[in-house]
Amino acid sequence: MAKILALDTSSDACSVALWNDGELTELLEATPRAHAKRCLPMIDSLLGDSGLRVGQLDALAFGRGPGSFTGLRIAAGIVQGLAFGSDLPVIPVSTLQAMAFAWFKRQKSPAGQVVCLLDARMNEVYWAGYEHSSGSVKEVYAEQVVPPEMVDAQVSEQELAILGSGLVYLERLPATLIESSPIQELEWGPRAAAMAEMSVSMFEMRRTVSAIEAQPIYLRDEVAWKKLPGR
Repeated sequence: MAKILALDTSSDACSVALWNDGELTELLEATPRAHAKRCLPMIDSLLGDSGLRVGQLDALAFGRGPGSFTGLRIAAGIVQGLAFGSDLPVIPVSTLQAMAFAWFKRQKSPAGQVVCLLDARMNEVYWAGYEHSSGSVKEVYAEQVVPPEMVDAQVSEQELAILGSGLVYLERLPATLIESSPIQELEWGPRAAAMAEMSVSMFEMRRTVSAIEAQPIYLRDEVAWKKLPGR
């Protein structure tokens, strides 16, 4: 068993979750542009209600991306600080895979495939494809960032669900993909609860990193930074 705290600030929602030896609890707030202000108080509240301190945890997990550039930096920064302070290992979790995990978890008879899409702005989407496998999810299409027209998930006889904010580009997605997808969930997004549950097996398999290695995944090759004068 394990005690793992997970957090996700990759989208408009801010969520923190605690896996406490098999018991899962979560706090979720729709707080666009307020993640930096709300995340730590939510962590304090969740741990306080469980009678735990950060130092009593076995590991920390976070949504490593893809997602909002600013949001990913917030989560990574908070996790790094907590991990350094308490000498804890960190488990980076894919936001897209967490979306698929939560979807299959909700289904009574999980089957078929899911295509997870997140709005990447700049007329692009982050996307990946998954199928259910032995209580977890198996990647079918690797994470990538492309224009909506280039989401090239192959249509099959399996039931196909399309999940996530990338559906704002519905009219630009390939027609064959839309026509073969009876399930389309625009509001389905990354959640810390799924990341906490996923991280248990990752922790047991020692798929962890040190605090300094807990870095976001952006997918885009270049991220524009403005250098300060004299830097």
